[in-house]
Amino acid sequence: MAHRTETKALHAGYRADPTTGAVAVPIYQTTSYQFRDAQHASDLFALSELGNIYTRIMNPTTDVLEQRLTAMEGGAAALALASGQAASLYSIQNLSQSGDNFVCSTHIYGGTWNLFNVTMRDMGIEVRFVDPSDPEAFRKASDDRTRAYYGETLPNPKLEVFPIAEVAAIGRELGIPLIMDNTAAPILCRPLEHGAAVTMYSTTKYLGGHGTSIGGILIDGGNFDWEAHKERFPVLTRPDPGYHGAVWLEAAKPLGPIAYALKARVTLLRDAGACMSPFNAFMFLQGIETVALRMQRHSENATAVAAHLAQHPKVTKVIHPSQQEGEARRRADAHLSGGYGGLVGMELEGDKAAGQSFIDNLKLLYHVANIGDARSLTIHPSSTTHSQLNAEELLAAGVTPGYVRLSIGIEHIDDILEDIDQALAKV
Repeated sequence: MAHRTETKALHAGYRADPTTGAVAVPIYQTTSYQFRDAQHASDLFALSELGNIYTRIMNPTTDVLEQRLTAMEGGAAALALASGQAASLYSIQNLSQSGDNFVCSTHIYGGTWNLFNVTMRDMGIEVRFVDPSDPEAFRKASDDRTRAYYGETLPNPKLEVFPIAEVAAIGRELGIPLIMDNTAAPILCRPLEHGAAVTMYSTTKYLGGHGTSIGGILIDGGNFDWEAHKERFPVLTRPDPGYHGAVWLEAAKPLGPIAYALKARVTLLRDAGACMSPFNAFMFLQGIETVALRMQRHSENATAVAAHLAQHPKVTKVIHPSQQEGEARRRADAHLSGGYGGLVGMELEGDKAAGQSFIDNLKLLYHVANIGDARSLTIHPSSTTHSQLNAEELLAAGVTPGYVRLSIGIEHIDDILEDIDQALAKV
């Protein structure tokens, strides 16, 4: 029986513990695992058999999380990681070497911008930023050493939905996979269905929803023909000296179309070690059980807040898909189903001082550097999350001095609006 995404969020990857019958997924808080014998250990390390070796590389609790999100996204395999930043880094690094490049949307989170523009450049991997409002910009920025395209489904804080289908089609024509950060739109969008090759999340945000745990995940769609573009992906198609000359496309064939996920696990995760703790994996599984309900409430509340702010005299602009028109609205409606997510941006008269005054006068909303909690949150991006960017980069990312980002929670809408109104009255 083929279940829907909401049902998979509760059941995929696990039914009950075979020993105890426990329905809740156990937390396997262990570093290592007993091998049956010497040959078993040798087979595991040689990848001729899959199984648990060491929790830096895999763990039974984390495995359920990976299976669940793979099923929910319609992918082939997943790899859980220590943070969303680790997922962003590994997603590109898994295909790239020094001297390679990738093309990235300008509409991304500030921390990701800095990771790509500074840290990865220092590694010799070049990012080429383009405006996603013109999908053809990705084609124009590509060359023979372009290894991937990267974008955010519902960009934080621009909130103009990325043209997934259009950019994915360009990429497949050129042999370049599209990697989509779907952090702000779980349930609402499944990027693999629109042509993306890889989906990633900061599980810290909406998937968890509780604001207690840091994590990230990569989901390999299993839908990209790496073999048809061998020259573009030497890291997958040529012998890897770190594994006795293993060729990852060949090594993965007995396991399915999971060369991308397999390589990320047994090279990057093995060597760099950004593994998710079993306890955090357990916490994310708890959050995922209710993510469909929460995304519905987040979306309803955020749309109501956007409509309310659009009528407020002190708000000069509201940033939310429900307030957009033309191509931006068309893309939102084409890619999002069931709501527009929980993020709302607004610009206030008075620029930076007005934005900071609004935040300081809030009583219900929390002033924190996060999104996607069940509770409502806010921050002033230009002085915090995007403060590493210069003036030109800030505008490209959609951040003005007076921009305030709201992550609308699942509280009663009247309480949210009352707090926003009393804070605006003091600006």
